[in-house]
Amino acid sequence: MTSSKHSSSRGHCTLVGAGPGDPELLTLKALKAIQTATVLLVDDLVSDEIVAFAKPGARIVHVGKRGGCKSTPQEFIEKLMIMAVREGENVVRLKGGDPFIFGRGGEEVEHLQAAGIEVTVVNGITAGLAAVTSLGVPLTHRQHAHGVVFVTGHAKPGDEGTDWRMLAETAFKAKLTLVIYMGVSGAGRIQNELLTGLPATTPVAVIQNATLANQRHIATTLGELAQAISDSALASPSVIVVGDVVSGIAAATEHPAQFKTA
Repeated sequence: MTSSKHSSSRGHCTLVGAGPGDPELLTLKALKAIQTATVLLVDDLVSDEIVAFAKPGARIVHVGKRGGCKSTPQEFIEKLMIMAVREGENVVRLKGGDPFIFGRGGEEVEHLQAAGIEVTVVNGITAGLAAVTSLGVPLTHRQHAHGVVFVTGHAKPGDEGTDWRMLAETAFKAKLTLVIYMGVSGAGRIQNELLTGLPATTPVAVIQNATLANQRHIATTLGELAQAISDSALASPSVIVVGDVVSGIAAATEHPAQFKTA
């Protein structure tokens, strides 16, 4: 939880992680925040079932944020939050996944606090975790992965972005699982860079719409990644998971009755 020490506003703002999409994966704290909000600023990746928890009369504003699509400018969203709080509203900024994992939550907290606004953060289950869990495999494993790295495949304009070559070398030496968000459109470049430090046979999974009824996934190898994405027509929102833990996906999906997520 993050809060400003000096608030000149009458209202309050909460950044809420809505999780990967399945409404049953909401935390109780997130549900309470949604149900008591008077204004909700909702990202595109938040499902209608979750928005439906808002109380009658709450003002719902859709502020789209999706890679590769037209999005509401971040500066405009921040202005909306500040204006609503200063009008005395109980504002919830509802984000897919977790606000502090590629959700620009850090930027929004900084802007709100600079404006003297009290802000609380409620975590949500991030898509990278939920995606592999839905397929019955872990992100870490004592034999296969000693750690996990969450990384974005979409760099800020003007930013060089991730050093994939260095990351590949580190992942190989330290036995790390790589979870790549927003990487589908740049899969070819990411694949080529990772191949400088990881074997072409490294298992990879790509999961689209994790936890939703229309979830799809492919299990492939790093050497075939870009072609497999093209052949399957998978698109955003998807996560790419690279590492030996993914080798268990084929076994889990061949016998789906033997594995169920909670």
